[in-house]
Amino acid sequence: MKKVEEYIQEWLRHRLVLQDLVALIPDEHIGFKPWENAMPMGTLITHIVTSTDMFVKTVKNGMFTPPAKINPCETMEEIGNVVRQLTEETRENLNSINDEQLEKEIEFNGFIGTGRLWLASAKDHEIHHKGQLFTYARMVGVENLPFMMKQPPKKQ
Repeated sequence: MKKVEEYIQEWLRHRLVLQDLVALIPDEHIGFKPWENAMPMGTLITHIVTSTDMFVKTVKNGMFTPPAKINPCETMEEIGNVVRQLTEETRENLNSINDEQLEKEIEFNGFIGTGRLWLASAKDHEIHHKGQLFTYARMVGVENLPFMMKQPPKKQ
């Protein structure tokens, strides 16, 4: 088993909740931001998925790889489609990362770290912003939010 496979399962436990959360947010809140200089809700969501994609491609390529450019979305359905598309692309790129790439040192924004460190940073970054998104969603009245991550199956 490749070392990255455990990471993929842990990351997906968070990403799948992001997909669920996006589906609960009505279109009229796509531009919501809780303070003047905050990212609007739709932008925050695309930032989450493009940033993780950027970190993963950086590890895969062994050098900084800029985030994907996403066309502006006008509906939460469009945002959900972007999230699903980048989730699949990111999963495929993660699956292609080998153990050597996890240990290779890569410069990122002036910092040097292993691929393993940058993948951990990607997951932590995603969790941080997903927490913000939970707060945004509550502020616009979304109730019955999912748990922060997918739980293992319940005992039968």
